[in-house]
Amino acid sequence: MGARPSITDLLGLCKLKVVYLILLTAIVGMLLAVPYLPSLPLILFASLGIGLSAMSAAVFNHIVDEKIDIKMSRTSRRPLPQGKVSRAQALAWGLLLGFLGIGFLLIFVNLLTAVLTFLSLIGYAVFYTMYLKRATPQNIVIGGAAGAAPPVLGWTSVAGTQGIEYALLLFLIVFIWTPPHFWALAIHKHEEYKKAGVPMLPVTHGIEFTKIQILLYTVLLFVVTLLPYLTGMSGIIYLVTAVVLGLVFLVYAIKICLEPDNPKIAFKTFLYSVNYLMVLFVSLLVDHYLLMPFGIIV
Repeated sequence: MGARPSITDLLGLCKLKVVYLILLTAIVGMLLAVPYLPSLPLILFASLGIGLSAMSAAVFNHIVDEKIDIKMSRTSRRPLPQGKVSRAQALAWGLLLGFLGIGFLLIFVNLLTAVLTFLSLIGYAVFYTMYLKRATPQNIVIGGAAGAAPPVLGWTSVAGTQGIEYALLLFLIVFIWTPPHFWALAIHKHEEYKKAGVPMLPVTHGIEFTKIQILLYTVLLFVVTLLPYLTGMSGIIYLVTAVVLGLVFLVYAIKICLEPDNPKIAFKTFLYSVNYLMVLFVSLLVDHYLLMPFGIIV
C-alpha cells in the first residue's frame, strides 16, 4: 500500500480549471431556465453534483491516460506520472467523487439530471478517453458531446424538460466551440501528441489541414452563437457581445492560417477560446437579468 496522497495531489487529478468552466456553463443553464432566481439550495446541490461528477470523470481520464501523460511535457508532471498517487488510490478517489456527485443529484435535484450526468461521465471517462481518443482524429468532435452537456444538466436541474430546446442551443454552442478550441492546442503540442501516438488531427492530417478546419468551425461557431438572439432567448446585450467575441475569434483563426511562421498564435488562440466561452456565457446572464425586468425579453 502506497503512502497516503495529499489533498493537493488528489485535487491535481480533477482538472479543476476545466471543472470551473463546466460549472460556469451549468450554472448559466440553471439561471436561464426560469424567469426568476432559482432557489439557492437547488443551485448549490446541482452545482455540487455536476462538479463532483466532472471531477470524477477527470480522475478516470488521468488513470486511463497515465502512459500517454508520461510522454508529454504538458502532462508529465501530473500526480500519476510523478508517482504521487497510485492507480488504486486514484480509482478509489474517482469512484468516491462519482458516487457523491450522482448521489447529490439523485437526492436533492432530480432523476433526469442524475441520469444525464452519469451518461456524460461515462461518455467522457470511457467512450472518449478509452476509445475515441485513440481511435480517430475526430475524437474531439464526437467526444465533445460530453463536454457540451453541462448547460443542459444545469437547465434540467431547475426546469426539467420545460424549454429544453433553449438548453440545446447552449449545448450546440459548446459543441461547436470545442474543436477549434482544442485543435489550436493540438497544433501547439502536435509533436508531443505524435510522440505519444495519439491520433489528433494535426498528427493524422497535418497542421495546414487542421488550420483550415479551425477556421471553418470558427465561422460556424459565429453563426451558431447568433441563434439565442434569433430565437428570442436573449437580447441585444448578448448579441453585441457574441458578435464582438466571434469577430475576434475569427481574426485569431485567420491569423493561424496566414501566419505559419508564428508558432505562438495557436496557443494564443487556445487561451482566447477559453476566455471567449466564459465571457459569452456571462453575457447571457447579464442580458437575462438586466433586460428581462423591463419586458424586453419575454
